[in-house]
Amino acid sequence: VQLQASGGGLVQAGGSLRLSCAASGRIFSSYVTGWFRQAPGKERDFVAAIRWGVGRTYYADSVKGRFTISRENAKNAIYLQMNSLKPEDTAVYYCALNRDGLGYARYEYDYWGQGTQVTVSS
Repeated sequence: VQLQASGGGLVQAGGSLRLSCAASGRIFSSYVTGWFRQAPGKERDFVAAIRWGVGRTYYADSVKGRFTISRENAKNAIYLQMNSLKPEDTAVYYCALNRDGLGYARYEYDYWGQGTQVTVSS
């Protein structure tokens, strides 16, 4: 499986962005796809995840109520709608895929996209 993220950019605080991740290869219903982010000098942290089959979603507390993860099975695509953006959301955002189910740690994910920069100005 190959993943390619896009949609990052520069936005003012309070604004919105939508990230997309295109996946090539077969994604089974048991897989989980997710988004992580990494700010300069910090660890790569879990943001959100979605079960490919049933669509159940999971969020980090820091983005709950502001971000929405979704997937479009027919297109093998994953999205992250980000609203009410804050300067602390500034990071490189990565899409990822976990073959073994839900995980919140970086090491649990098997495939990664290349990352897309999101910068939120105050």
